Amino acid sequence: MSREDENKAIVGRWFTKFWGETCDLGIVDELAAPDMLLQYSLHEPRRGREDIKAFMTDFRKAFPDLNFWGAADLIAEGDYVVGRWEGGGTHTGPAFGDFLAGSLPANTGRKMRFTGTTVLKLKDGKITEEIGLDDGVTALQQLGLIKLAA
Repeated sequence: MSREDENKAIVGRWFTKFWGETCDLGIVDELAAPDMLLQYSLHEPRRGREDIKAFMTDFRKAFPDLNFWGAADLIAEGDYVVGRWEGGGTHTGPAFGDFLAGSLPANTGRKMRFTGTTVLKLKDGKITEEIGLDDGVTALQQLGLIKLAA
């Protein structure tokens, strides 16, 4: 198996077990480098396994049905893997203040569904970076945190 195929297999497991319908936080210790960077436009960057686990724990408490899935085949070149995805969830949990554009009070019932592309960097079988380019404007509008100009 080529390095690219090995990296795609690792990222495929990460997407399924970390971002999928049921999150297994054990996957963070297994596949993330100790100082992994997780960065998306909606949230402050997260660094390190414990910070990443805390982020996902809070995100899933606020959005219990949170789920993301692949929208195209993964593409790999050298140490990098790129994936397109879509997903979202319904805010039925506690207040959530992790969005850069504002906070949600508890149980708003608002739904978000959006898409994105993520670039992951791997080294020695561990994910060192996950940097996502997402349609955060759509998610924030759906959640009522921003309004589009008329």
